[in-house]
Amino acid sequence: MKNSQVSSAIQKQVKQAREAFLVLANLENLHKNNVLHELAQVLRENSAEILVENARDMAEAKKMVECGELSASACNRVLLNEEKIEQMAQNCESVAALPDPAGKIIQATRLDEGLDLYRVSCPIGVILVIFESRPDVVIQISALALKSGNAVILKGGKEAQNSNRVLAKLIRISLAKNDTVPENAVSLVESRDEVSQLVKMSSELDLIIPRGSNELVRNIQKNAQVPVLGHADGLCHVYLDQAADEKKSIEVALDAKLDYPAVCNAVETLLVHQKYPVEWLVEILRKMQEAGVELRVCQQTQKRLDKFTELKLKTAVEEDWTTEYIDLIISVKSVKSAEEAVRHINHFGSRHTDTIVTENSELAEWFMNTVDAAGVFWNASTRFSDGFRYGFGAEVGVSTGKTHSRGPVGLEGLVIYKYKLYGNGQGAGQYGQGKREFLHEDIQYK
Repeated sequence: MKNSQVSSAIQKQVKQAREAFLVLANLENLHKNNVLHELAQVLRENSAEILVENARDMAEAKKMVECGELSASACNRVLLNEEKIEQMAQNCESVAALPDPAGKIIQATRLDEGLDLYRVSCPIGVILVIFESRPDVVIQISALALKSGNAVILKGGKEAQNSNRVLAKLIRISLAKNDTVPENAVSLVESRDEVSQLVKMSSELDLIIPRGSNELVRNIQKNAQVPVLGHADGLCHVYLDQAADEKKSIEVALDAKLDYPAVCNAVETLLVHQKYPVEWLVEILRKMQEAGVELRVCQQTQKRLDKFTELKLKTAVEEDWTTEYIDLIISVKSVKSAEEAVRHINHFGSRHTDTIVTENSELAEWFMNTVDAAGVFWNASTRFSDGFRYGFGAEVGVSTGKTHSRGPVGLEGLVIYKYKLYGNGQGAGQYGQGKREFLHEDIQYK
């Protein structure tokens, strides 16, 4: 987008973010950690103000639910409380405790005596992150961006705008108190028009990370002229193999659906081998039904369960295999083999997270190698697909693409690399046939 089509306010904001990034890129890890610990303290000291603003959002969010503008699950994600504020503070401290991802030597090669080449990790630059509902994302993303040396521009949903404002304000106040990090390292935009301008700024922004609804992510992917890292769906599967353990399959299936149904790593489709014990399947579905889950099953599954009249079964349609419910609904399909399960997953899945429950270790390895997804698990709930659970401190989003980062994107996903060449006056013309030869020797480094 030409600068003439961008408002002066947006141009100024992006320019300030770029200037802040140049400072962050040269900042020592100690200074970044100090900023994160100070932010944690600021959050704890201002919890009352945060809760007041969040209460305003909740009142409006409930009205939006009544008008059909917002789902009940999205409304629930807006809510903050003392526990969540403490978790935000602890996230800052957790990120501070992690190693600095920037400035790491990834590879080192001696091209010739006195001519050494290093591949070194470095921050990406200025990142636009667009998200919905959850205001605690403001802190998660800002902490990861600051630690990795990136400047970030945040755009949250209107359902949480007061919470987003106060959290962004507290971050900037915290940065302003510190003379090492410019407060413009973190900033906020609020309107769709501002986003429409930003996504076209290919020469000023380095990356866009959308996290939210399918509609949001697809719209950004369609219109952006800046690289996009994100996922449009979280259509996750659990496959119950004929060699599954009863206890493990029940625990994994129930946790994957019931732990938190309204998130992208919750299971949406249960694939069941036709020789999986029907009594075990009934136990799983009964417990799901008791928890309020609507059961949509294929015709073959319905036949297997005909005599279990306590189960209220709906017939699944083709659309169910491609639907991310993020709600108390699950689709169930019977398959003849693990191969059929994998074909279903690779055809209908969103390449987010899929799991197999089996005691056949050889089959499990084959499944994990063959399923095309960012996360493939064995005897574990899909809900483990999360940056905090992976030990990343937090996550800025989930990537289902095949770019430089895949799966939950933590600190390592917010750095790229550059090549640094240390010479002594050499020129490329000195090398070649009949001239000097390259050594191309590995340099040992820690």
